Amino acid sequence: MIFDPLNPPKIVVIIPAYNEAQSIGLVLAEIPAIVSEVIVVNNRSTDETVAVAEKAGAKVLTENKMGYGHACLKGMAYVAQMEKLPEIIVFLDGDYSDFPEELLDLVAPITNDGYDFVVGARKKALREAGSMTPQQVFGNALACTLMKLFFRATFTDLGPFRAIKYKRLLDMNMSDTTYGWTVEMQLKALRNRLKYKEIGVRYKKRIGVSKVSGTVKGTIFAGVKILGWIFKYSFK
Repeated sequence: MIFDPLNPPKIVVIIPAYNEAQSIGLVLAEIPAIVSEVIVVNNRSTDETVAVAEKAGAKVLTENKMGYGHACLKGMAYVAQMEKLPEIIVFLDGDYSDFPEELLDLVAPITNDGYDFVVGARKKALREAGSMTPQQVFGNALACTLMKLFFRATFTDLGPFRAIKYKRLLDMNMSDTTYGWTVEMQLKALRNRLKYKEIGVRYKKRIGVSKVSGTVKGTIFAGVKILGWIFKYSFK
């Protein structure tokens, strides 16, 4: 897939969102104009997330089953019904910790160099101090070390800001409904022998409290899910 400025690829962004009223408008305002449609999946928010996202021009869906993966799958189901399917799907969090304008850097290896899958890696040199908790840093390092050990992977991060060819995403038959979504995608990219790479992306302190790393329960549950996926695939 080579980028043609006269006939650009259709890019759709999926943003899971739970109580992101303070941040979602900022995220949407900074998404590049090259994106064809932005889908915000409201995951049982109790604040004004829906109203803010709609006012900003996003297509808002509601998924009442709690879970990051549930929200992503809801967005994918909507995409599957589009009259013209996209070439590229970008996943982005709604907490404004990423820099949405870097979407152009994420999709460039796909449109220009034939890659199937690109992960935005939150490199230490590009991260704002305190933007990732110690448990996040440790968990990412452990997961990526295990993927390197078992699968010779070159991943250094499980960053949620990522771009993938839509057809390759469908081939993965994604199933995780909670915190294992990102590592499932990376493991299936390895299993399916996708051409993948990481690019460094900036990362800042999120607005609000993390639903995962901000609680002991969330941290433990996420860790169990991530390690579960890795060991599941290591013995296949």
